[in-house]
Amino acid sequence: MDITPISPSHLVEDLADRIAAGPRASWVRVALDGAPAAHPERLAEELVAPLRLRGREVMRVSAGDFLRPASLRFEYGKTDPDAFYTDWLDAGALGREVLGPLEPGRSGRVLPTLWDVRTDRATRAPYVTVPPGGVLLLDGALLLGRGLAFDLTVHLWLSPGALARRTEEGARWTLPAYERYEREVGPVGSADVVVRMDDPRHPALVGQR
Repeated sequence: MDITPISPSHLVEDLADRIAAGPRASWVRVALDGAPAAHPERLAEELVAPLRLRGREVMRVSAGDFLRPASLRFEYGKTDPDAFYTDWLDAGALGREVLGPLEPGRSGRVLPTLWDVRTDRATRAPYVTVPPGGVLLLDGALLLGRGLAFDLTVHLWLSPGALARRTEEGARWTLPAYERYEREVGPVGSADVVVRMDDPRHPALVGQR
């Protein structure tokens, strides 16, 4: 496995260059995939300004705002790793309300949030129109291998030891789900860009595709 160290700032600039190189006549849908311990939402936020400097409008969406209602997520209890892996994310809604409208020739009207897990109610957020050439940054965990349509996939990879160390005690029950993800989806081999994030101060690019 080829591993190339890169500074956090150069990582952001490199990714911004890759994303901005996409077609300007249509949208660019980017997955920033990683366990919460890898903080994909931070990378998403850091990419906004550099992409706008490159002339790209940016729409951020978090997979955590597209979870299913509690009655479905917790059908087998609140700490079932298999349910967490297969049943928590509303991938159908993401495809229908976020990624599908950004297919070439579609409307560009995206629903930014769907479900508020704190209140267990629909957010009733208004749709937002992303102009052609805009970039969608979707951050979240376990995004790959679900048939979701992305133009670029970035996986923030943690070694098993780092994932265990950096996962909060109350969320350690999710670790078997990430082991299953590695085994069944193989994000390190399937993502367009893989970044090792064992130490967020010293990321590294894993291979090149």
